This record gives sequence, C-alpha cells and structure tokens, in this order.
Amino acid sequence: MKLKVYFEKQKAGVCIIAKNNVSRISVSLPATLLQQLDDMVSERGFESRSQAISEMINERLAEYRTQLGDEIMAGVITLVYDHSRPGLQKQLTDLQHRYLDEVVSSLHVQLMRAHTMEVILVQGPAARLQQIADELVTCRGVSTGKLHLSAAILPPVHPLPVRLDQELEIQT
Repeated sequence: MKLKVYFEKQKAGVCIIAKNNVSRISVSLPATLLQQLDDMVSERGFESRSQAISEMINERLAEYRTQLGDEIMAGVITLVYDHSRPGLQKQLTDLQHRYLDEVVSSLHVQLMRAHTMEVILVQGPAARLQQIADELVTCRGVSTGKLHLSAAILPPVHPLPVRLDQELEIQT
C-alpha cells in the first residue's frame, strides 16, 4: 500500500507528495536558474536534480543549525600552517588537548614549502566548535583555516573518563 499525502502551497508554488518516508516536491524556477542547476548536476556527477538539491538543503540546514549554537554536530576543522614557525605545532596541539571532549582525531599532511595541512575531526555544540576553530585559525603562522559542520553526529565510541581537573574540583 502506497501512502500519498498532498499539500499545496499556492503562493510558494510548491506541491509536496509524501511516499514511504520520501517527499516529492515541485518547485518553480526561472529558466536560467534551472539551466545552472542542470549544468551543476552534470558537472558534479549527481544522479539527479533531487540528489543535488538534497545535498544543498542538507548543507544549508547544517549552516542554520550552526547559528543555533547548542545543536550537537560533527565536523572538521581544516588548517594550513607554516610548520617551521617556532612553537606553532605545540600551540595547536595544546589547544586540541584543552578541548579533548570535542576533538576526536586529527590528521597531518606535509605540504610543499614548509607547510602542513591538518584536518581535525570534532563533535560537540556548534557554538563551541566554532570557538575552537576560531582559536586555532587565529594562531600566528596559520595561513588558512575553516570549520565545516554536518548535521550528522558520530556514535559514541566509549564513555569519556572523568577529567583530572574535574576530579580535583570534586575533592576540594
């Protein structure tokens, strides 16, 4: 049995049809915008317009959740920095240790001309992840950096142990 539900929004030019957890929508677009969409679908290798539009919607929803601040999200912080700058690698590592609850993993790739690309996997409240990214990106010697968030989150690997500084607070 196929479930069909029809909603119509006359002013927005949208018709939604829900079928087995997938909703079908119809959107009116100017011809030039539709052509640009079709070109992008072809160039990027999407299977369909629907797949491309879903990817764009997911990206915008992740941006929106980022603005909310307390939404738990997973993401990556990508940095490019001059590894010959004295103390920079230690400073970046110390920052990651300070945020051990949010930093899941990191990967270093050695680039040309004394540069390193570091990709840091993070998870936590969006506002906190942005704060961590800002602290890393603003270190002297970091040439570029960006936080990219996803609405999906990582499954828990194991419960985190009580941190030493939390144990000290409990004992005093």
